[in-house]
Amino acid sequence: MYYTYVQKSKRDGKWYTGCTGDLRKRFKLHNENKIISTKGRGPFALIYYEACANREDAFAREKYLKSGMGKRYLKNRLKRFLSLTG
Repeated sequence: MYYTYVQKSKRDGKWYTGCTGDLRKRFKLHNENKIISTKGRGPFALIYYEACANREDAFAREKYLKSGMGKRYLKNRLKRFLSLTG
């Protein structure tokens, strides 16, 4: 399985969207500041993920979630969660 995920920085509140074959390992690496794109922005909270059967689908989904329509989808999908966490 491949995973497309969204995590929220507890430091600056910004979201990061990524893709991986090992979600637990990648999340741990983000929180250990070992991923260049998020270094210094942790700790993170995993707020959303999707599982895909193959790598291509997961990366296509990541690209979509980073688009304007994808961001609107996520905000609508996570509406209740976002209202609770601010």
